Amino acid sequence: MLSSAYGFKGGVSAPHRAAALAGRDILNAGGSAVEAMVAAAATIAVAYPHMNGIGGDGFWIIHRPGQAPVAVSGCGRAAALASVDWYAAQGVHDSLVPRGPLAALTVPGTIAGWQSALQLCPRGNRLPLSDLLAPAIALAQDGVAVTENQARTTTEKLDGLKDVPGFAKAFMHEGAAPKAGHRLQQPALGQTLAHLAKHGLADYYQGDIAHTHAEFLEAAGSPLRLRDFTEFSAEVTAPLTTQLRAGQLWNMIPPTQGVASLMILGLFDRLKVTEPESFAHLHGLIEATKLAFIRRNAELGDPDHMATNAQDWLEAGVLDDLARQIDPAHARPWPEIAKPGDTIWMGAADSDGCVVSFIQSVFWEFGSGLVCDKTGVFFQNRGAGFSLSPGPNQLHPRARPFHTLNPALAKLKDGRVLAYGTMGGEGQPQTQAAVFSRYAMFGQDLQQAVTAPRWLLGKTWGDATTSLKLEDRFDPALVEALKAAGHDIEMIPDYSDLAGHAGGVAYWPDGVIEVASDPRADGAALGF
Repeated sequence: MLSSAYGFKGGVSAPHRAAALAGRDILNAGGSAVEAMVAAAATIAVAYPHMNGIGGDGFWIIHRPGQAPVAVSGCGRAAALASVDWYAAQGVHDSLVPRGPLAALTVPGTIAGWQSALQLCPRGNRLPLSDLLAPAIALAQDGVAVTENQARTTTEKLDGLKDVPGFAKAFMHEGAAPKAGHRLQQPALGQTLAHLAKHGLADYYQGDIAHTHAEFLEAAGSPLRLRDFTEFSAEVTAPLTTQLRAGQLWNMIPPTQGVASLMILGLFDRLKVTEPESFAHLHGLIEATKLAFIRRNAELGDPDHMATNAQDWLEAGVLDDLARQIDPAHARPWPEIAKPGDTIWMGAADSDGCVVSFIQSVFWEFGSGLVCDKTGVFFQNRGAGFSLSPGPNQLHPRARPFHTLNPALAKLKDGRVLAYGTMGGEGQPQTQAAVFSRYAMFGQDLQQAVTAPRWLLGKTWGDATTSLKLEDRFDPALVEALKAAGHDIEMIPDYSDLAGHAGGVAYWPDGVIEVASDPRADGAALGF
């Protein structure tokens, strides 16, 4: 599929069809793009659990006509007990464990993000919360067909998950990973969502659900306690921004790597490349990625502990100086530290011109793997991204860990508003750069920009190599040119998960809504 979907009433892009349909139905019922995204977020938490869930974090960038874009950061903070000394007393000294109760050390922030986002609807909430959560509740109770992607991922990661409390009962079938097409029912999760629909999203942090989770987590051995939930709230703030020749871009504030995504495109813009899919296009973006990641790895973390403000990294003079370090013919030596992660990105737009870029994650596939059997919620392992060594990402009580998540939004010079993003940990800024450059700089159809072959520099999704990975569909002459420039090339299959699950939604000045979804996922692009 190389053509975008178009419509006037609304548009939704999601990596699972059920989520896209849930968002579409809310828009058709008169809801806003924000409300449609809450419905899609709840639905995909049920339908695509290996990638996300309501025990994880979530981030929004919302464009409302006539107003500056706003960011909502549902970034969970570490437990008050979570310190280097506390973990040392548990026998953890070198690095945080990625699975099990000790990995569940940050408050799940996505529900608080939904709550804050709903307060930002341009014309107020048009539909009751029960309507927004109804599709997810039905899917959890009636069952969802396991996708091939979930079946394969569960099989690949089963050794690290099968013995974590609650995981086998929730996500295995007869002692093994479920096959594609298996009916996955999650009645406890359905009851939890129904409880939230009745009592409000705040119950997740202040009410019965918070008490249930606090008791479960403490008994399991997690450092999270009730007070960590009751004192948590999402942050509503201005996103980071930078100006390119194509328009103005926005992305998420630290501790996410949104600044790296903006730096890559800011550096590439300064190279003034004119030919898409050329050596200069790929080489320029790859070399810009290296420079952005070097600074990210050294300085990015909880903004309370960073030496400089991330917005300062985007000053014109700073980017000018960095761009001059890019050799147009030769590759910079690599590797640098990689940042893994599993995630979903979704976008929505309504007929009023409200456009949403949203991302939700539990970090690794199925997060910590720890499942509360009373609520059906499994908890993220985002805290495993903390360091136990001094630096901007060192573990501190109530600190925020480094996040790969970064939803992107742009307003192009011709008036189009573009929401775009992807899952893929280390690959997120790289895939964003590929999609944006193809669509906004070189004029490709949005679906073509998403479908086209992509690359990944470094590790992600548990991959052990730091090479430059290229999908097989690239021109062999281009591959040879990259090798000759010094890039360490590894070919990967077409439409590989390593290249992310991207999508985009664009609202045009005349009211047309353009939508694209990634064939690498199980999603849909709906314009109507």
